[in-house]
Amino acid sequence: MAKLHTERLLWVLVLGDLLALLIVTIFGFASHSELNAGARMLTTFLPLAAAWIMVAPFLGAYDPSRLADIRNIWRPGYAMLLAGPLAAWLRALLLGSAIIPVFVAVLSGFAVLAILLWRVIFWALWARRHLSYG
Repeated sequence: MAKLHTERLLWVLVLGDLLALLIVTIFGFASHSELNAGARMLTTFLPLAAAWIMVAPFLGAYDPSRLADIRNIWRPGYAMLLAGPLAAWLRALLLGSAIIPVFVAVLSGFAVLAILLWRVIFWALWARRHLSYG
């Protein structure tokens, strides 16, 4: 029963992470007055989501034993600091374009803030009540 509950919470966490990254993408396009970009937004969101999925699990961002402990809230931020440049590189490959350092910094910075904000909300609402320390 506890394992099923933990798996459900992890799915909430993953979906929340992806929603946070989608919001970053939409915010980025909106800041350039390009909300009508439609499917072109996927050229940012998909590399960002892929980079996050490639990096986050290996840095403990989904480890149930760490999620309930607020002292580990930095892990997803650190993971996004590494995933941000990877996302920019993947995006450049996808578009066949150069990597713009300012884009890497802005994308990474806003993605770190979004992931950390979501993770604090997740921790406050669910993790501290539903996850055990092992």
